[in-house]
Amino acid sequence: MEQLQQAAKEDSIAVVIGFSERSSSGSLYMGQAIISPQGEVVLQRRKLKATHMERTIFGDGSGSDLNCVAELDFGPELGSIKVGTLNCWEHAQPLLKFHEIQQGVVIHIAMWPPIDPYPGVEFPGLWSMTADGCQNLSQTFAVESGAFVLHCTAVCNESGIEAMDTRNGMLFREPGGGHSCVIGPDGRRLTQPLADKPSAEGIVYADLDLTRVVTNKSFQDVVGHYSRPDLLWLSYDNEKKDAAVHRN
Repeated sequence: MEQLQQAAKEDSIAVVIGFSERSSSGSLYMGQAIISPQGEVVLQRRKLKATHMERTIFGDGSGSDLNCVAELDFGPELGSIKVGTLNCWEHAQPLLKFHEIQQGVVIHIAMWPPIDPYPGVEFPGLWSMTADGCQNLSQTFAVESGAFVLHCTAVCNESGIEAMDTRNGMLFREPGGGHSCVIGPDGRRLTQPLADKPSAEGIVYADLDLTRVVTNKSFQDVVGHYSRPDLLWLSYDNEKKDAAVHRN
């Protein structure tokens, strides 16, 4: 983490990273961190609920992990911008997404594992876990939030498949998984694939016109003029819960 902080500071860039976090008690959690252009870790959170088979390895987050948006200082030209992040199928959690939107996210980082293309109707797995399905969830979040979404997917190579022994499974069956792209506030994809093969590694670039966020909010602001808090509202508890609490 310190190396990433130093790199962010030297190049004045923001970094959002996902990682496996080991707690002091020895438990593993699916962690995320936002590092500012000044090299500071301004937010660190855990995935609230591990998905399906993830639960055999990773624990759940706590109330404080509801906080998933940080305000970053990008200098005098751009000023402060609110950047948020969620992990994988947290993008299928309506209340969690609503909670992030009400924090005022402008640029959202959607983190995903390697995801395979949809092989056809005979596929025994879930369409929502394929490249098309996951990108659809990211695009839906863009529409709901009116924010730019950086849809970030990992890449799985041949050695990874061998190590995980997944060739005959429903996930990570072949090299690839890379489908990263930038999505506009109205849900449209703004960038093209890096290469013909999803196993390609590289960097996706896009210029973001932040005035488009304002334009989309004028049509739909689900925590503002396009809501009915007199009828529907979200109640939440964002305090960290510890396994042991001392009380006199």
